[in-house]
Parts: sequence; C-alpha cells; structure tokens
Amino acid sequence: MKLKSITLKNFRCYKEEFSLTFEQLTTIVGTNDIGKSTILEALEIFFNNETVKIDQGDANIYSDGQVMIQCDFCDLPKDGIILDSGEKTDLKGEFLTLDEDLLRIRKVYDCNKKTISPQIIIIANHPTAKGADNLLKLKEKNLQDIVKEKGLACGLKGNPTMRKAIWKSYGDKLNIKEVPIDVTKSSGDDKSIWIGIEKELPIYALFQSDRQSQDSDDEVQNPMKIAIRQAMAEVKEELDRIQDKVRERSMYMAKLTTEAISEIAPEMGKELTPSFSSPTDAKLNGLFSIRMVTEEGIPLNKRGSGIRRMILLGFFKAAAENAKTEKRNIIYAVEEPETAQHPNNQKMLINSFIKLADSESRQVILTTHNPG
Repeated sequence: MKLKSITLKNFRCYKEEFSLTFEQLTTIVGTNDIGKSTILEALEIFFNNETVKIDQGDANIYSDGQVMIQCDFCDLPKDGIILDSGEKTDLKGEFLTLDEDLLRIRKVYDCNKKTISPQIIIIANHPTAKGADNLLKLKEKNLQDIVKEKGLACGLKGNPTMRKAIWKSYGDKLNIKEVPIDVTKSSGDDKSIWIGIEKELPIYALFQSDRQSQDSDDEVQNPMKIAIRQAMAEVKEELDRIQDKVRERSMYMAKLTTEAISEIAPEMGKELTPSFSSPTDAKLNGLFSIRMVTEEGIPLNKRGSGIRRMILLGFFKAAAENAKTEKRNIIYAVEEPETAQHPNNQKMLINSFIKLADSESRQVILTTHNPG
C-alpha cells in the first residue's frame, strides 16, 4: 500500500479540514511554525499510536476536542489480504474501498478524555440493505447460520467466501452507499478486520532534527530501530504462527485445569474463564536493540550534532541501496534533512532520497525552510 493523502481536522493548528496529497517524493517547504512538523507528527500518531500517544493538548483550542486524522491509501495488495480467517480476500470484494483502488481510514480521537484511544473507521462504498450491512462484524458461526438459512452452495468454511455468497444472493438490492464502517478493535478481539488491514499498512519512520543530546537520541537510535521493525515485519508470519501455537497449547492446559477445578469445586469452576493475551508489535520490537559504538569509545552524544546526523546519512544511503530487496512498504519522513550537514553531505542525502523514491515500495516526505 502507498499513502495517497492525509486529512486533518481539529489537530493543533489545523482546526478546519486540511488535506495534503503525497507522491513518491514529497517536500513541504514553509516558514517556522506554519504546521510542517504537525503533518509529520500526525502521521506518526496515525501509524505508530502504540508508541507515540496523542494527548489533550493536541486538540485545537477552539475545537470540541474531537481530532480527526484520515489517510487514503492506493496500490492495494494485488495478491490479496487475510482479514478474519486464513483465507485470502480482496478489499474491493469486501466492500471496503471507495473505488477500485482507494482505501480510506479515519481515526477519531476524543481529546476530552484522559485516556485517549482512537475510534477507527473505514469510509467505503458498502451494502446498506438490512442483513447485508453488518457481515464484516459477524463471526464464522453467525455466517454459517445465514448460509444454511439461505441454502447457499458455498460451503461452510472461509468467512470471505461466505460473505461474498451472501452478498451475491441479494442481487442488485444491496443498496451500496458511501458509509462509515467502525472497525475499532475491541478488547481481546484477535480476529478483527482491523488487525488484518493494519498488517498491510506501510511502516512509517519519522526522523526529526530537534532532539536532546543524549546517547539514546532518536536521530542516532531511530535508524537502527527502523532496521529492527523492518526485520520484524519480514518474519511477521513466523511470529504469528509461534504466538498461535503458544495460545493453542496454553489454552488447552488452562481448559484442562479449569475442568479439574470444576471436579474439585464445581462453583469455583463455573467462575473461571481462561483469557490469553499476546504481546503487541511494539512490545516485540522493544525486545531487540542495536547500539552504534565509536571505535574510540566516545559516546555519540559527546560528538558534534553533524556526526550524529551522519549516521542518518549513512542509514538513508544504505536504505536506498537495499530498497529493491525488501517487500514491506516504508515511508521515510525527515524533518530538515539539511540540518548540521556540509553541502557535500546534503547533496548525498538528496541523491539517496531520490533513489529511495525511485523504488515502488518506498515513499519519502521531507520538510524544510530552504526551497534550494
């Protein structure tokens, strides 16, 4: 998937609805305090909400506190996507797109609350006919009941197959309209539609120039953190299989334990329900770290800012060379990449960004004060 546009409303300086379209390489040029960094940080919240939290101060002071960050995506997966079952499907066939190749995801944050979790909505051309409008929220058993009731010859396995057969049975009476579809993941819901879609979204990596001078500076650590996230994305299916196996075995033992307790103390056994939880992607990523150590043993935070930023230069040069070998789409957002760099290095960065943007699976977003 590629990021096509962002729309903001009530987020910091953007009270009125504001939209921006992205290409493979997009540069935002503007004066200080005009909202350049706000766009990059809105994308950071949208993509990386588990590690970067929105807070009450992010709502425009003249708004009602309801912040909207909406992203449109194109170049949707051509080889299908796994949503709520092991069967591959396509977003258009599930009525989750606005047209042939446009996925619109809207996240709404109620900044009046102390704990802010996004409401996740997909805006799509979707069936609104009674009985056909809520199939994405139904579990396998519910879909099977409808298939049996309607006498459809599609089999009783594979949620996408059953949904499509049910929709087809309505003929031209689906009453398709542009509507909001709430796909917010509920607690303990490990089969939600949103989880399947989220896995296909691009990785978003934000590099900002204004950082404290610490050994754990993001301008030093972020490139390496992104390297870990890329590696984790490549082995995602293997990790999911491991987690599924752990869930299966542990839940089996929990079930046997509950049954044993029921024999000993029936009343207590009735009160017990096993509940399994898996680590989030953010927690899994946090298990690993890479540290860049200078040969002389001098901490990087004691070196000049230009040296620290040189790691960024090296990372983007390497990323440009490596872009064609990796599958997961990545968006690199860089604030003022020319900061603390010699003109020769600035030229190297420019060439690396251009080369990165030449790759179909990479997008680059830059902000700067300097049109040059």
